[in-house]
Amino acid sequence: MQIGYMRVSTAEQSLNLQRDALEQAGCDRILEDVCSGRLSERPGLERVLDIIRAGDTLIVWKLDRIGRSLPHIVGLVGDLQNRGVGLKVLSGDIDTTTAAGRLVFGIFATLAEFERDLIHERTMAGLAAARARGRAGGRPRVMTRQKLKAAMALMADRDNAAREVAQQLGVSVSTLYAYVDAKGQPRKAAMELLGKPRSTIAPGSEATS
Repeated sequence: MQIGYMRVSTAEQSLNLQRDALEQAGCDRILEDVCSGRLSERPGLERVLDIIRAGDTLIVWKLDRIGRSLPHIVGLVGDLQNRGVGLKVLSGDIDTTTAAGRLVFGIFATLAEFERDLIHERTMAGLAAARARGRAGGRPRVMTRQKLKAAMALMADRDNAAREVAQQLGVSVSTLYAYVDAKGQPRKAAMELLGKPRSTIAPGSEATS
């Protein structure tokens, strides 16, 4: 089977363009979501992953319809490949059922690993700077601005466990959750520490900013 998946961020946006492209591609079934690409819970995509079987192909209009980030997309496609499921991206001319398509996705996987390494490197540099400032200025606070920004970036990556993040930052798990939630979003204590409105704080903020 060829199973199509389409997504728009809001109800005001139209799915017609994606639907026409998927129907023209010969999809046997088409499922959809109306939600932000940043959300981890997508009923339509979860249904696709539930019904798709080895030998089937998932077809999307654009690559960003299925993932929140490059690492997330690479992980998802890797899972599909392990299950014997192919992926076709209509607007990007990507087809993992072919050797050329698998090569392209191998390059994506390398870039995703590079991105993770950069984030980790920046985070560790920020923590080192925070520790140095703490030693120079006397006893540091349990949660500093630098540690908080690092916590937001690390917790936004679902591959990181809260206990491991807390250990890296040198705080307890309860302290970590007092400032950020499981998705890296800031809580009230975080906003007070940073002195910013919630809308201006992003989980991907660099630890050194």
